[in-house]
Amino acid sequence: MVKENLLKGKLEKGETVIGPFCIVPSMTMIDTLGYSGMDFCILDTEHGPMDVQTITDLCIAADGTGVSPIVRVGENNERLILRALDIGSAGVQVPQINQKSDAEDVVKSAKYSPIGHRGLSIFTRSGEYFKHQGKNHTDNQNENTLVIVHIEGQRGLNNLDEIMSVDGIDILFLGPYDISQSLGIPGQVTDPKVEKAIRDATDKARALGRYVGSYAKDVEMGKWLIDIGVQYLSINTDATVYMQACEKIVQDLRK
Repeated sequence: MVKENLLKGKLEKGETVIGPFCIVPSMTMIDTLGYSGMDFCILDTEHGPMDVQTITDLCIAADGTGVSPIVRVGENNERLILRALDIGSAGVQVPQINQKSDAEDVVKSAKYSPIGHRGLSIFTRSGEYFKHQGKNHTDNQNENTLVIVHIEGQRGLNNLDEIMSVDGIDILFLGPYDISQSLGIPGQVTDPKVEKAIRDATDKARALGRYVGSYAKDVEMGKWLIDIGVQYLSINTDATVYMQACEKIVQDLRK
């Protein structure tokens, strides 16, 4: 399914790409993202309620309006990564990467031989249901599928150099909320200690030519992240965006 990854192409051109985490199992909600101008959506199966059937439908909806669907799996698990990619997503996002071996396991699960050992079926949506008899399927997937790993705590930050040495990782995603928790200030994502940890890790990754991702709770935080070099910016969560928009409407009307 991933012939040319539009999201990866934008990153390679130096563009900043923007998209929300999605926990609402609604094709209509995903469909609107393309019309809004968002670049990607992260279908969250770690904290969200969605199953494989649901995220398959959401991937189809996302492709319909040009939004690149990324699937965040619940853990660094070979079977979960395989299923996230076989449904035709643009990439996989894997949480809690704390050391080099964790990153190596992700690459092995997400890439076909000779890079990894992802299980091969060319009868899936990613293989276009055998339309082309699997021609160049493994090479195309290895080249175009985005592999994103979460650095979510002090241990991962301490091992960042080793993690970045692993070939096959496209984006290092710095999770501000888990980082804040690991620093003893849970939820305080704009605290100077959290900001310094994110800035230092971003500088280190950018110096080595790596793409950096992170999460912003609002536009102000998003602008700060972009300013320090974050290119893959996750902005808020679909349910929260909807709630906040409704909340503002109610407040404005009742003034």
